[in-house]
Amino acid sequence: MTIPFPLRDTALALVALASITTFSLNSAQAADRADTKASGTYVAGDFHNHTTCSDGTLSVQKLVDKSAKTFGLDWFVQADHGGSSTRNCTLAEDPFEPVPTGLGLTNSTTGPYPPNTYPGSGQPASTGKGPNQTWEATLPNGRAGIKGDGSATPKAMWRWQEIKEYQYPVAEAESRARNKPIWIGVEQNAPGHEHVSTNVLPGQLPWPATGAAGSAALQAQYEYCFDRSDSDTSRGAENQWDCTVGGSNNNSLVDATARKITGNNSSATPDLGHLKTLEGIKWMNEKAPTASYFVPAHLERAGAYSPTASKGYNIEHLRDFNNTAPQIAFGFESMPGHQAEGERGSYSTGAVGGGTYGGAGVYAAAVGGVWDALLGEGRNWFFFASSDFHNRGSFGPDQRETNADFFPGEYTRDYVMVRKGSDKLTASGIINGLRSGNSFVANGQLIDRLSFTVCAANPGLPRNAVHALYGKAGQNATAANGDVRINGCATMGEKLVVRPGTDLVVTAVLRDPPGTNNSPYSFPNPSLKQVNITQPLNAPVLDHVDVINGMVTGMVSPSDTANYAGALGSKAATNKTAKVVKVFNSTNWTAQADGTRTMSYIVPAAKASQYFRLRGTNLPASVPFETDADGNPLLDFTSNPADGTLPGKIPCSDAACPAHMRTLNGTKYSSYDVAGWSDLWFYSNPVFVEVVNTVKVAGIK
Repeated sequence: MTIPFPLRDTALALVALASITTFSLNSAQAADRADTKASGTYVAGDFHNHTTCSDGTLSVQKLVDKSAKTFGLDWFVQADHGGSSTRNCTLAEDPFEPVPTGLGLTNSTTGPYPPNTYPGSGQPASTGKGPNQTWEATLPNGRAGIKGDGSATPKAMWRWQEIKEYQYPVAEAESRARNKPIWIGVEQNAPGHEHVSTNVLPGQLPWPATGAAGSAALQAQYEYCFDRSDSDTSRGAENQWDCTVGGSNNNSLVDATARKITGNNSSATPDLGHLKTLEGIKWMNEKAPTASYFVPAHLERAGAYSPTASKGYNIEHLRDFNNTAPQIAFGFESMPGHQAEGERGSYSTGAVGGGTYGGAGVYAAAVGGVWDALLGEGRNWFFFASSDFHNRGSFGPDQRETNADFFPGEYTRDYVMVRKGSDKLTASGIINGLRSGNSFVANGQLIDRLSFTVCAANPGLPRNAVHALYGKAGQNATAANGDVRINGCATMGEKLVVRPGTDLVVTAVLRDPPGTNNSPYSFPNPSLKQVNITQPLNAPVLDHVDVINGMVTGMVSPSDTANYAGALGSKAATNKTAKVVKVFNSTNWTAQADGTRTMSYIVPAAKASQYFRLRGTNLPASVPFETDADGNPLLDFTSNPADGTLPGKIPCSDAACPAHMRTLNGTKYSSYDVAGWSDLWFYSNPVFVEVVNTVKVAGIK
């Protein structure tokens, strides 16, 4: 289907597009000129999952195989918890362990595979086999090979040793064998808070590096120094690490024996843990300023922050992180993993917001809330998600059902722009892509490509031609899985600088991929069935896209306590200017047979600095227990109460609804993985606009 504009206007647009690299506007400039910004490609990955080296159920090899091969991710970071573990996650599963019967995998030609004949059918080994064997029982020197403190039997290995001596070599070998960037990070147990996805890259040499093997010694040292669950005092044994930070005023707090800060938030030392977490960010900035990241995970889950305990984050902590090192602390995972759990995201009613909203935490899901407050300052604070894989609940890892976690790439994907040249598809290029903010997240393969731009309207073209120009540029970019590079346009993570009174063109071109997704279920979506829409659960259709707009009012100083610090709903954690300003759906977007959807509108005469971001879903507005009348996601507990003895709210009445659904009095209710596959969302990162002689968008280049 072609763009529905008069041929004359379309022709004018195509002439302008033909000279795309030289097109410019006197009234605007992009963050980078189109002719100096390398072209690139969006690649899908995940940076937060677990093996038996912490509290997961699989080996490193099996989890990598699931992410890189079965579900086709382009990149992957293995990030177990800090602390210690007794199990040896580098031992692969026994491939002859029996495969549980169940839904299983399906061959498109022959139908279901018989049990024990699935490709790669190794299962998580039973206790005492495979990756569930202890370090003490499997190391050549037994207990003597486990370094650092510890007197329990079996002795646990500190995470720093696991990373440095065992996990990293396996990850690097997997990376090179699969020709994909696969490397090691840590889900830090943050002092004073809950969890953070972290990575310190220097020394690691995943594919496409060649030659000598790399080392994850810096990542291991970070874990020793700054994870609150690592109480080892050995300084990394023979490494003799010192955790002081050059020039820090807090080095006097470092323990003389362990050479790290050993305290935490407590009634005697309120906020000490938060201070230690900030020291860790300073350390990253000192050791790896352009090759590390600090991304708080599932922020809302543990409840609001407490100065005397390790739980939660308020908005001031996110501001503190970003102020300390904006090139390292540049976003959050406000869309958690565990999307197939009964309490979606593993968020109980004690979470901030009382649970997830369409699978996202309230910090990002609530328009005008925490994320919008940070964007309203003009901060580089971006949205990410993860699978946070641990296990499949009551199912084996080669079964398609789950009542706990989805595998990396099975459901949630982070799409990140990597550019040609020195970046290309490397670990450092992916970290640069994450830092750039040029990324988006989609669940359930709702969309798999996105071009999102804000451009200054060319005053020499009619409005229809303006729409045609940027629509065609976006279509070209989407077809190439890249981004638009036109002077006078900015994309996600960038800012457009314009003169007052400039018309802005907001354009989104995305692809709702045809065919089926990874869901094993083809019965009708029970959420949509409530509103008389029959749509297979494994063939979701994008219903609408919201454009969210907010004003940028400037950075808030820590000394301005009323506007800097506060819990959800406070003045400090609110941006009252943020709102849904445009909704696109089948009535006002242009659809093509390959699933591409093109949409744009003009914001006339911009007078103030601002930002735009997108979200979209397969659910229309006013779906009972899922969306409100304005299309906002509702609290997921409204359809699945936390108390499992209560009925759900959305019946799963099809004969094919699986047996593991919540069932009371003979009625099955949409829950677990079915609830996750029913309620899909995508989120883009923001595009900023800075209007000259108004508020400067200081955090964005």
